[in-house]
Amino acid sequence: MELLENFETIQVETPVDKIIRQIRGLIIAGYLKPGDKLPSERKLSEKLGVGRTYIRDAIKKLEFLGILNTLPQSGVVINGVDITAMEGLLSNVMKIEKPDFFSLVETRVMMERFSVQQAAMRRTDEDVRRLEDALVAYEKKIESGAPAENEDFVFHLRIAEAGHNSVIKTMMLIILPDILKIYRKQNVCSDSKLAKTFGEHHQILQAIKNQDVEASVQNMSAHLEDVLKFSQSKI
Repeated sequence: MELLENFETIQVETPVDKIIRQIRGLIIAGYLKPGDKLPSERKLSEKLGVGRTYIRDAIKKLEFLGILNTLPQSGVVINGVDITAMEGLLSNVMKIEKPDFFSLVETRVMMERFSVQQAAMRRTDEDVRRLEDALVAYEKKIESGAPAENEDFVFHLRIAEAGHNSVIKTMMLIILPDILKIYRKQNVCSDSKLAKTFGEHHQILQAIKNQDVEASVQNMSAHLEDVLKFSQSKI
């Protein structure tokens, strides 16, 4: 039994991981530079021999990491990123263990409570504007009847930015894409909960605007209570 414990589980690289690795390599080698446009999903799918869903998931993950940016009528472009920082960040993302859903959510809750606390104390007028824009984007998405998971997470990332703690933001960028994927599979963000979520987002934003630290933390804790309970039920 002691000998068996010296073996490590083999991690099989997914198509999404392989796509991310190729894009990472092209950026580090200088073939892709800030402002360069990626080929279309269709062309990438044909060239790499994988479905467009894998291409789309890889792009979304790199968008969350701030490496890619989708511009209206322009397509997907490379952001102006620090190559050294990007290489280390992506290496961590590629090597991170596949934690269980509860561990991911529990970690997120701890970070979000700290993040919103700092946002209430440190936010600038520009931070408030960006939070308001993110909330409007979320509202428009739910009014259209389309899935709003991305807009939900953008709002939370704006809170992390308003807290002006780069480490927390980076950690959020690492775990949020994996949580988003599980949310979709488990149908956590159902249509019936969207209006409730929007109201909770509004309360959190108002507390941050008022620089009310206690209310900010209380509102965030209440906002994440349902998903934390749901993740505990999956243990």
